[in-house]
Amino acid sequence: MKPHTKKMLAPLVITGLLAVCMVAYGFLIAAQPLQLVWKILIGAIPLALLCASVSVLIQRIKEIRSGEEDDLGQY
Repeated sequence: MKPHTKKMLAPLVITGLLAVCMVAYGFLIAAQPLQLVWKILIGAIPLALLCASVSVLIQRIKEIRSGEEDDLGQY
């Protein structure tokens, strides 16, 4: 394994688990007898959270590849 691969494994696994949970939540919302407008509004929140977590994952992978191990190095 490359030296950075071990450090990237945990964020990838956590984001993957979060994505699975959000997809399952989406299926649960779709199965509810609600109007389409409410389904979209309720489903937008987990979708936004998932997009934010993927964005943070991308930033973290860039930090690991650049050798920046701590966020404290920026201050």
